[in-house]
Amino acid sequence: MGNSTELAKPPMDEGPNGQKTVALGRVDATLLTREMPELLRDKSPEELQAMEKKLVRKIDIRLLPMLILIYIMNYLDRNAIGAARLGGLEKELNMGPNQFQVCVSILFVGYILMQVPSNLFLNKIGRPSIYLPVCMAIWGVLCACSGVAQSYAGLVATRFLLGFVEAAYYPGSLATLSAWYVRKELGVRTGIFYCGSMLSGAFSGLIAAGITSNMDGVRGLLAWRWVFIIEGAITVAIALSALFVLPDFPANDKWLTEEERQLAMWRLEVDAAGEEDWVSSSTQPLLAGFKMIMKDPINWILVVVVYGAASAIAINSFFPTVVATLGKGRTETLLLTAPPYLLACIVCALVSWNADRTGERYWHTVGPLSCSLAGFIIAAAATNTAARYFGAMIMLPGIYTGFNMTMVWTANTMHRPPAKRAAAVAFNNAFSTICSIYGSFLYPNNAAPRFVLAFSVNAAMALMAILASTLLHFVLKRENRKLELAEQEAEAAGRPDAANKGFRYLT
Repeated sequence: MGNSTELAKPPMDEGPNGQKTVALGRVDATLLTREMPELLRDKSPEELQAMEKKLVRKIDIRLLPMLILIYIMNYLDRNAIGAARLGGLEKELNMGPNQFQVCVSILFVGYILMQVPSNLFLNKIGRPSIYLPVCMAIWGVLCACSGVAQSYAGLVATRFLLGFVEAAYYPGSLATLSAWYVRKELGVRTGIFYCGSMLSGAFSGLIAAGITSNMDGVRGLLAWRWVFIIEGAITVAIALSALFVLPDFPANDKWLTEEERQLAMWRLEVDAAGEEDWVSSSTQPLLAGFKMIMKDPINWILVVVVYGAASAIAINSFFPTVVATLGKGRTETLLLTAPPYLLACIVCALVSWNADRTGERYWHTVGPLSCSLAGFIIAAAATNTAARYFGAMIMLPGIYTGFNMTMVWTANTMHRPPAKRAAAVAFNNAFSTICSIYGSFLYPNNAAPRFVLAFSVNAAMALMAILASTLLHFVLKRENRKLELAEQEAEAAGRPDAANKGFRYLT
């Protein structure tokens, strides 16, 4: 538990009115004194540490596997259109120039519109156990509907609605994770969670290869239709099981014992230097968090960082098309899309783990972004097959790991109150999705094999994210110096228990 808030290093003392308190040792060695919840006051330091370790493991087992599985389906359903293109979608629906790009980009219009309202609503009701599975079931039905579309207009409509409903999941999952884990546990959990998107990229090629090779013409349907129908049906089945697995927030969930629930809430309060996390629906104003981030200049720097890191996400739907320029057959092309995604999954998990281990954010964000920048340059400049595939192999790990770390940095920085955190992760992710709308038009067939315009734009945006990250790094270091000075002044004025004592931004 080296990455968690250490709950019980110092001995217990008697607080006001005889309550037991404990000085809580943080990883950065700052000591805080907080009144303990009633059911924890008779626990020894060793017992508290053992309880915390057991609690975090219990949360991991209950929360992460299902969130990852749902995220895999979220990306599979969203990006199935890339494999469907290779299975004859454009030809059967008589699609003209740029109409495929419209079908890809229209999803992100709905995605952008819904994210902030959805996350504000989720934070208000505090019931991700119901809200997220219901949204999942709906988008599964919409994905299957894409497979029975009979015209370009019908496909556009289902894609727009799919994005509108899918928008609830990623920011909703981040809000749920940040309601259970302290800041120095959040990076690795978010990284593991985000691996779901990369696993879906790997699985999508394998699944699509199997479907397009064996189901073309089954029941009179072309293979591309079966891609949508099968993946949509699986999504609905998983959504029904998720209703019985996903938890709510610590304050209103029933699967923990009362002792564990108090510990879960207390950990979060200590991590925020005494500020409570989500307590009840009645305490969460619906629009207050959104107003806070609009007025916070630090979040606008984060917006630029996230936007630049997300600039290449549109490549998801076109990655089979990019790999197809290597000159292989349809099945081989789909299989070749898997290795870069699998490598991205491994890199993202390792970088996230090390970021939490060290408590550092800047280099763990800039490093992957630099790799993606190099990948874009190689892919645009190279003409031989080996070099272009190498560019793809380093491009995807950089894209996914860099973006994941920017969202972790957002959740860590816009940490309290929970309404502000929920609004920040939703707004920053939604704003960054704008690039996926125009990004869909950067990969026309006549731009193959080098896609110079697309990769040049992506490289410029990655560089912008690196520069903005550098600015954010120094701004947060300055804010930490201000916090330290304020604490020293409070100590000198005889106010050692000043609010937010010990809180520092992760830089």
